[in-house]
Amino acid sequence: MRVEARAKINLTLEVFGKRTDGYHALRSVVMPISLADFLEIEEASSLSSDTGYDDDLCLKAARALDPTRGARIHVEKRIPAGGGLGGGSADAAATLIALNELWGLGRSRTELAEIGAQVGSDVPALVLGGAVLMEGRGERVQDLRL
Repeated sequence: MRVEARAKINLTLEVFGKRTDGYHALRSVVMPISLADFLEIEEASSLSSDTGYDDDLCLKAARALDPTRGARIHVEKRIPAGGGLGGGSADAAATLIALNELWGLGRSRTELAEIGAQVGSDVPALVLGGAVLMEGRGERVQDLRL
């Protein structure tokens, strides 16, 4: 299965100080853009990814979704790392959406966004897609599409 993992931009960003968990409290309007990574995902007996990152968010997302299942994840990187475009989070969000379908889990986008909050701050917004209001450390998202 080949899926697109779209980068994001913050149209607005307000930072309100540090929370007790070490993250900053924020409020941001986030929107996906056309720049994207592409993921090739297939079922496998074990879980693997070729991102090369020590903190591989694709693997973290897959384990959060179902730690008993396997998949092989290939990432074609186009989103530059460290640019604030949410590349790793986009890959994690795409992994959740694709594996939900591939594994036949039937989770809603809202459920996947909740799982994504365990993986990274931008993941819930990117799971929902479209313009969203993101609050807290990113775990609270509200769809802004009419």
